[in-house]
Amino acid sequence: MSFTLKHLLVALAIGMTGTQAAHAETFVFQAAGPTAASIQGTVDAYRAALGALNGSNPGPLPGGRREINWDGGGSDVTTVPVTPFDVFLDTRGARFTTRGTGLSQAPPAGGPQGGLAVLFDNPSYGTIFHAFSPLRLFTPVDSNVTEAFFFIPGTNGGDPATVTGFGAVFTDVDRPDGNGRKREKHGSTLLQYFDADGKVLFSSSVPASPGDASLSFFGVVFDEALVGSVRITSGNRAPGPDDGGRTDVVMMDDFIYGEPQPLP
Repeated sequence: MSFTLKHLLVALAIGMTGTQAAHAETFVFQAAGPTAASIQGTVDAYRAALGALNGSNPGPLPGGRREINWDGGGSDVTTVPVTPFDVFLDTRGARFTTRGTGLSQAPPAGGPQGGLAVLFDNPSYGTIFHAFSPLRLFTPVDSNVTEAFFFIPGTNGGDPATVTGFGAVFTDVDRPDGNGRKREKHGSTLLQYFDADGKVLFSSSVPASPGDASLSFFGVVFDEALVGSVRITSGNRAPGPDDGGRTDVVMMDDFIYGEPQPLP
């Protein structure tokens, strides 16, 4: 899916459940489909909107973006769930937490620990989820909520920061309408953006792409570095049960976000 300037200048998203701060413009990028190619153009457009990749260079830097793909140079190891998840705190300026047991990186199946299929004792997870950037996905354990917080890279969490935007890839987002028992205000997978004081800036459902191993992307860019944290609700159930019917279990892949900037 390719994007032109016309696509870039979009201020509202289908399924949006909140609004941005009155003084900020908001640009929305979203796509979904059965393969990585279905969302690749949108992901690349989002990257271009944020700016050049800054890798693991210490900050603060004046602009650009950071990315986390959970793959560790092609690792297929399933990591022990931990919270806070601080693997990228110093190098990429991001901390992740969950209300559950912890957060883990794992391939859908295989590897020395068996991947998601073994982590959640559900063999179907080896086929219904697909990685956008091989090999691993990212998931909370005993929860479906992940919180992201931003800091200046190189300070090891010492200097809180804000970013201009945050986007994420998801796999197997089946439901656009909440829990299936009644129509809700948002779909099974939701991104909520907060400023440094915890006030909601923007909220939107992630587009659904029914079918096993499908992929979805949703990202927002503000015209200022306003985002202090992001709450990600991935699916309407914590991983473990079979996916289908009223249960929509969702896994996460690449996170892409603006260069963390110092607080005013």
